[in-house]
Amino acid sequence: MTSSYKELLQQREALELAIVQARNNEISAAVSQVRELVAGFGLTVQDVFPGRARKAASAKVASKVAAKYRDPATGKTWTGRGKAPKWIEGRDRKPFTIA
Repeated sequence: MTSSYKELLQQREALELAIVQARNNEISAAVSQVRELVAGFGLTVQDVFPGRARKAASAKVASKVAAKYRDPATGKTWTGRGKAPKWIEGRDRKPFTIA
């Protein structure tokens, strides 16, 4: 006996819902088990994920660079890094230098 297209779609929706629920239940159980193991053995992030904690801790902090050039007409500034703004592009930069 074959099912109709609509019946199959309903079965697929029910199956997809069951899959999502089963996955969520298993993830929840796995997370609980991992938390118990971590707490039981006193593990740290470095123990569980070696190399990962160091990268996060040693990430560079972006620092601001002082402006080197100022447009006297608008007061806009530029650090001299990256693409030059239109107000200085292709011009001699000496007159725009901030003392």
